[in-house]
Amino acid sequence: MNKVANPRKPLRLNVGYIINSPIGYNRDFEFDFPNYRDIDLELVDVKGRVNVGRTPQGLIVQGNFNGITTLECVRCLTDYEHTLTWEFTELFAFKEENMTDSGLIVPDDAQIDLQELVREFALLEFPIKPLCREDCKGLCLECGQNLNEKDCGHRPEPDSPFLALKKLLDEDMDEDEPGR
Repeated sequence: MNKVANPRKPLRLNVGYIINSPIGYNRDFEFDFPNYRDIDLELVDVKGRVNVGRTPQGLIVQGNFNGITTLECVRCLTDYEHTLTWEFTELFAFKEENMTDSGLIVPDDAQIDLQELVREFALLEFPIKPLCREDCKGLCLECGQNLNEKDCGHRPEPDSPFLALKKLLDEDMDEDEPGR
């Protein structure tokens, strides 16, 4: 197992010796860095493992990563830490005719940079509607109080298309009562 420790390019791998190895040879690379920043991605406590294996068509790269990011809850608007876990399998082809849809090819200098793959697959794991917890109560629609912290006492009016009918029925009942 190789521990990757290049601070300038933490996701770049020298795979020249794997290219020249027999078919079936593979090697694990371990990643562990406190901060990862890219254009639209910030993670802390990033850990990962990548296995690079030699095939007749190229190098098969299988990665498993996890890291922590800060998100804003869509219900209560508070920031919370969210753990992302993602994996990928891609082929870096030796020749263009062996390329897959991802279009990855082994560079001439045998330095594979995984930064774009790690970024893209991590972004796919972001929740569409991030919640700080499943039972988040959100904000009061009247005063904006975070209902997870305390109850403000306001109760939302029921929202139903039949409310107008209920009001009409209530009015009819009031008119039918004797003594009114």
